Amino acid sequence: MILTDTHTHLYSEAFDEDRAEVIKNAMGQGVKRFFIPAIDSSYTKAMFDLQKSYPDNMFLMMGLHPTHVKENYIDELNHVEQMLEQHRFYAVGEIGIDLYWDKTSLPEQQKAFVSQIRLAKKNNLPIVIHCREAFDEIFEVLENEKADDLFGIFHCFTGTLEQAHKAISYNMKLGIGGVVTFKNGKIDAFLNQIDLKHIVLETDSPYLAPVPYRGKRNESAYLIKVQEKLSDIYGVGNEEIAKITTANSKEVFGI
Repeated sequence: MILTDTHTHLYSEAFDEDRAEVIKNAMGQGVKRFFIPAIDSSYTKAMFDLQKSYPDNMFLMMGLHPTHVKENYIDELNHVEQMLEQHRFYAVGEIGIDLYWDKTSLPEQQKAFVSQIRLAKKNNLPIVIHCREAFDEIFEVLENEKADDLFGIFHCFTGTLEQAHKAISYNMKLGIGGVVTFKNGKIDAFLNQIDLKHIVLETDSPYLAPVPYRGKRNESAYLIKVQEKLSDIYGVGNEEIAKITTANSKEVFGI
C-alpha cells in the first residue's frame, strides 16, 4: 500500500529537531510520496535540501503563498518564475487568496494568483490552491482563467457540496486532510456524494492535525487517520482509498 501526502511542509522549522524521524515514521505507515508546497523565497533552500536528502520521495512545488504577498511580491513572483525555469517542479503552489488574516491586500493577492496561474499554464503544470474565506474571489479568478490547461488541487477543501462541484468543474481535485475528522468540519456530511476520483489526501503538516491529534503538530504519518475516515465515509477498504487517491495524485502531478 502506497499513500501519497499531496501537501506537507516538511521543510518547516517545526520539524528541525526530528525531521528524519518524522519522515521515517510516515514511511512506516505507507506514506511514500510527499508533495512539498512553497511559501516564499526564504524557504527555497530548505526545500531543495529536503529533496536532496530524499530524492525518490520528495516532489517540490514552486509558488508564493497568498499570506506572504507583501510589498515585495513582484520580486517574489520573479523568483518563482526564475526557479521554474531553472529546476524541475511538479506544481505551482501553494497559491491563491487568503482573506482571514488580511483583506486589504486582496488586489495584490489577486494579481499574484493570476500571474502564477499563467506561469503554471506556460510550464504545463498543475496549480495547488490555498483558499481561506475567499471562495467567491477564488472562483472569480478561476472563471476568468479556465481552460483545458488549467488543472490542479483545491488544497484543504473546506467548502460546501455546491462549492466542491464548482471546484471540480475547473479541473480541480479536492485535497482532503485532517478537517474531515473534525466534529465541526462539515465536509464529512456530503463527501460521499463526491466521486473518489476527485479526491486526493493531504496533511498540510505541521498544521491541521486530524483527530485524535487535533491541536498538536501534524505529521505525514497521521495521513492514515484521514485515510481511515474516508474509508468509513465511502464504505471501502483502506487499501482502496490508498490506491485510488494515489492514482489521482499521479494524474495531477504526472508522477
